[in-house]
Order: sequence, then structure tokens, then C-alpha cells
Amino acid sequence: MTTMKLKKHLLAIAVTAVALAAPGAAFAQNKVNLGVAIPAATHSFTAGIVWWANEAKKELEKANPDLKVTIKTAANAGEQANQLQDLATANKINALVIFPFESAALTKPVAQVKGKGVYVTVVDRGLTDTSAQDAYVSGDNTAFGKVPAEYIAKTLDGKGNIVALRGIATTLDNERMDAFNGVMKAYPDIKLLDAKYANWNRDDAFKVMQDYLTRFKQIDAVWAADDDMAIGVLKAIEQAKRDDIKIVFGGAGAKGMIKTLIDAKDPRIQANVSYSPKFIYDAIKMTAEARLKGEALPATTIIPSVLITKDNAKEFYFPDSPF
Repeated sequence: MTTMKLKKHLLAIAVTAVALAAPGAAFAQNKVNLGVAIPAATHSFTAGIVWWANEAKKELEKANPDLKVTIKTAANAGEQANQLQDLATANKINALVIFPFESAALTKPVAQVKGKGVYVTVVDRGLTDTSAQDAYVSGDNTAFGKVPAEYIAKTLDGKGNIVALRGIATTLDNERMDAFNGVMKAYPDIKLLDAKYANWNRDDAFKVMQDYLTRFKQIDAVWAADDDMAIGVLKAIEQAKRDDIKIVFGGAGAKGMIKTLIDAKDPRIQANVSYSPKFIYDAIKMTAEARLKGEALPATTIIPSVLITKDNAKEFYFPDSPF
């Protein structure tokens, strides 16, 4: 090869290398095969999770031809663990967004998928070993307890009797209750009469509230830390024909409660706190967009839980969602 031909050959290689490295090159974007593993729609909140996951798939695949999203729903932890293996081996995913059915039971299966080189984003229910994940996305459980406490204390002018209905005995529920109690410490004239578990279930909440109404002759406000529980609470109050309760504060922004706020249909329903199943949509979107760019998410992303009132309720109203 002559000196001139050699120079031209080297120049061609250099130009090719620059083109390959150019961020605007069409082939610089990664192809992302994203698996989504979530609980089945066994109650209204998880029905919302499934709905928002499918909304994310529809919108993101349309906008990104290099993205494929495969969604698996499971009725229990064992089924979800098996689905993870299918996603890794049959679907050959290179990214995973998982809302674990249970924390402990899913930690090892998720770790095995991560060990195959799959990028893992865990949503809401954390794993027992965080080394099994690349990123964690959740709602703000501290704010979920703090926001209702502040609203109730202010509305009662710092005095009165209140009762609380907790969810299930979990670290998530503890965070919420600790935050609620932390606010109430500043209001010595507000008495928390009792706080019992009602399992985020309207029937259990109905029974717990019946007990409260029998035992306590004066209740000024109820913190039912979930909108399903708030429905059970309202049913018990109506059945007992009690008119002393000024506030029933639920949580998570179920569409029925938000519509009640918008329409001002019940004077006891004055506010709510956001903790929408939409966070699965946000987690899928953030993960897909980051991986398409070859980037990683922050280790932890907390989606704010904020106060919802009649003034901003329309921003949190999703009538097509099952939740």
C-alpha cells in the first residue's frame, strides 16, 4: 500500500470511529427489552398498578421503537418468582421493573435475574437485600403519615379526640404511623384514643370502626390510612348514626374519594394524601428512558406524597383507572 493510500485508509478508519462515537448516531441508542413483574389485580390498588403498567407499555412502545415491554402479573410470590425466570430465559429481558409480591420471598429470585446482567428497578415493597437491585422507586410513606396529621391538627384547632386505622404490620405502615405520631406530639390537647390494624380492607375497617364507636362517645376525627378503609369507616358511622365526627381522612387518592372531594359531597371528606399506583408508570418510564440512553437511575427515588384538597383534586383524578 502506497503512503497516500495508507493515509486515506487511516483517515477512513478515523472518520468511521468518530461516527460510531457520535451521540447523535442512529445506532447509539440501546435496544431495551424491559420486563415488568407486578401483583395481579386482586384489589383496587393492585388493579390500579396493572392499569398504569399497561398505560406505560402502550405509550412508551409507541414513542420508542427500540423498546419492548413485557408485563407479567402474579397471584402469589411463588408465581412471580417463576415469572422472573421466564422473563430472563424465554423473553431474554435486559431490564426489569418489579413490584414484589413479598419482600423476603422475592429477594433471591430477583438477585438471580440481576446476576444475569439484567438492570433491576424495585418498586414500593423493598427487598430484604438491596444489593439485588440497581434502583428503588417508592411513594413517600413518611409524608403519607405526616400530611394527614398536620391537616387534622390544624382543622381541629389543636384539640379533640381522634382514632386511627392502620394497614398491615409492616415497615411501611410503621413509617406512616411514626410520622403521624411525630406530628401529634406537638399537640398535647389532641388525644389519640386508639390505633388498630384494619389491613387496608374496607370490611375490616368497618369492624374496627364499629368497636371505636361503641367504646368512645366523642370522636372528632378519624385517620383511616387508606381510602378503602375510609369507605368502611363511613359505613360504620352512618350505621351508628353518629354526627360528632368532623373529619374522615383516608389516603392514596382513590378515584371515588377524589370525586367526592371535587363534588364536595361529604363534609367529612375534606382532604386526602397522594400515594397513587401511578408510581409503577413512573418507574417503568424512568427505567426505560434511562436504559435507552445507557444510563442508570439514582439508587433511590421517592415520589412525593402531597396534600389533596378540592383546589387541586382534579390533578389527581383518573376516572379510567380502576383505583
